Order: sequence, then structure tokens, then C-alpha cells
Amino acid sequence: MAPAPLWLYRALLTVGLPLAAPWLLLADRRRGKKRPPWSQRLGWRLPELPQRAVWVQAVSVGEVAVARPVLGELRRRHPELPVILSATTATGLAMASGAHLADVTLPFPVDLPGPVRRMMEAAQPRLVVLVETELWPELLAACGARGIPVALVNARISDRSLRGYRLLRALLRPLLAPITIALAQSEQDAERLATIGVAAERIRTTGNVKFDAAPPGARPRVLEEVQRVAAGRTVVVAGSTMPGEDGIVLDALLALPAERTPFLLLAPRHPERAAELLQLAASKGLAAMRRTFIADASPGCAVIVLDTVGELAALYQLADVAFIGGSLVATGGHNPIEPARFGVPVLTGPHVRNFAAVYRYFIAAGAARVVHSGEALAAALAAWLDDREAARRAGEAGLALLAKHAGATTRTVDALEPLLQ
Repeated sequence: MAPAPLWLYRALLTVGLPLAAPWLLLADRRRGKKRPPWSQRLGWRLPELPQRAVWVQAVSVGEVAVARPVLGELRRRHPELPVILSATTATGLAMASGAHLADVTLPFPVDLPGPVRRMMEAAQPRLVVLVETELWPELLAACGARGIPVALVNARISDRSLRGYRLLRALLRPLLAPITIALAQSEQDAERLATIGVAAERIRTTGNVKFDAAPPGARPRVLEEVQRVAAGRTVVVAGSTMPGEDGIVLDALLALPAERTPFLLLAPRHPERAAELLQLAASKGLAAMRRTFIADASPGCAVIVLDTVGELAALYQLADVAFIGGSLVATGGHNPIEPARFGVPVLTGPHVRNFAAVYRYFIAAGAARVVHSGEALAAALAAWLDDREAARRAGEAGLALLAKHAGATTRTVDALEPLLQ
């Protein structure tokens, strides 16, 4: 019989989802955002799925980036092993599909008994792998009832999440019981997993896979087109920006001396915001163009707005300096490892709770600097663009940091091996 907390979860989701659906649809229409089709999220009209596959769930772009090296190593060792990859967000699904990481890529089902049961019956997975903190009670219960092992990989618990989980610890413990093994990014994350109710004997620390994740290769033509438009200017990449930050970045660009104004590649976290950002740049007197129309851009163009999915990580290689968004506004920050892999120095705002441990390493090593305002961002950009030797040292510090923390992927797949037998 299902534990009482699961019945409570089912009741809340059953009532809350229909109430939230109209608001979500309206918000998506206003932003031009496309979610995965409900027919598949409800477990209907599923594609033909391989049997006894490894099913990997990666909620969005960041988690898909973690899944990439893990799946690469898993398939290197077991090329005969079928893989199903699911994602929750439209951008995550687009990145997963474009990277060809699995035999089948599809939307994650709504976490209710019917959709999860239909997915389970269609796939009959031998192992379910949840990337980072994908704690879906219905899916966990279904795996427990069927005797399917569940692995939580690259697991982390942020400060904010920990506070909420602690309040629900008594309810969480029975829901987390089906987790077979939890592979934590750090000792702190391991302790926090035990605190929220994961059995301590099932927790291991394997490190952060993101230190191993190589960027996807960009098409040479894309790199050539961006370099053509940059026309020999220094290049700043502002990656994964969130609403409220783009204007700050553009103003910082305009605050630099006119004769040394760099070319900006502006990459919003949600590409459907591209039209909004083009208007914002134009209102500030900056010539801007979408990435999809870059062939029509003149070398005098000041800003290219990235409106594609899956290209940002590779385009960091063109940057002289990178600013990582989601950090000047309180949304938790994004991954600094992607630009660091090319020896690019990193600027970030103070709000980095989603990558707090990684940024502690970066800041201590001198590979990243924290800015608290638009004025500070402009000053930091000017400092590194004027002093290329200091920027080079910061970039090299980032590369050394990645080398020091490498190896989590191998340790992760080593831990999964017994669950595949």
C-alpha cells in the first residue's frame, strides 16, 4: 500500500495541476514558449521504446549537460545498452534531442499514477537515473513497487532547498526509500541528502560531473560568422541571462570607452526572449541581430542575440571575457565551467546559490570575480579587457581547477555498474 505522504502528494498535484494549467498556457503564449505536448506528458502516444533500457531523467539544459558525459562513458562501456532520455523543459528537450545522446528522447511524464504507469509499462527500464535533485515521488514509488533500481547522480542540495526539505523531512523519508544509490557532488551534499531522509548507507560522494563535461562542438560556419561580425573586436559573451539583467549588461557595454567597445554575444537563458532583447538593444542605440539571421549581419553590428538551443557552450571559445547570468538577479546563477573550459575568465553577480560550491572554488583560485552592480560589471570588464595578461592568468586558473576536479564521470559510472548486472 502506498505511504500516506504519497497519497497527500497525489491529491495536491491532482488538484493543483488543473488550476495551474490555464495560467501556464497563458504565460507560455505571452512569452512565445512551447512546452512538450500534453499527449506525451500524460503517457499517451508514446514512441516505440526499447525494452530494458536505462532511463535517464534530466529536467533542463543544465542537467542534460551533466547527462552527456555520463551517457558517453556508459555507452563506451556498454554499446549494446539502450538508453531513454527524458527532459521536463522545452529547452532541455531540444538540447537532448539535438545532441543525440539516447536511442529515444521524450518529455518526462506528469508525476501522477496514470502517466508514470504507462511510461513504465512501455519501457520496462532496468535502471532509472535521476540527474541532480530529481525527486519525483510517483516515479520513485513506481520503481520501488517494480523492483527497479534508482540512482541519483551528481546530486546536490542547495541552501534554499535544504530549508524546505527539512520542514518536510518526516514526509520525505518514506518517499525517498526507493533510492538505491545517491551519488553526491560533495561531502556537504552527502550530509544534506542524509539529513532530508536518504538512507546514509546508500550515499556516496563521487564529485561534480560538470567538471568533466566537454562542450559540444559548434558548426565551424557558426564560429566563422560570429568572428566575421565581431570584425577583430574583443568579444564579451553574456550567457544564460535572466529578465532584469540584460539591460544591466548592455549599459555596462555602453559605459566602456567608445573606441574600445567590445562585441557582445547575448545569450538569454530562455531563447524565446530574443525579440524582447532586440528591442531593448535598439532602445539603447545598439545595432543588434538574431543569431539565426547572423548571415545578414554587418560587421558593424554591436550585439548578436543567441536565439538557438545548444550552441552557447561552444561559442564561449570566442570570448575574451564571459559574464554568467542569473546572478545579478536572485535566480541562483548558472554554470561557470563552460567558459572556463576554454580558458575564459568569468564574471558573475552575487546570487549563485545553484552553483555555490563551484563558485567558491573559482573565486578562491582567481578564475572568477563577483560584481554587485552594473557599474562594477563595467569596471571589471574594462579591467580584464585592458589587462590581457591578468585575464590570461584568470583563464589559466580556471583550466587548472577543472583538471584538479576531473574524474567524477568515471566514478559515477563505476558506481552504476553493479545496478546494470
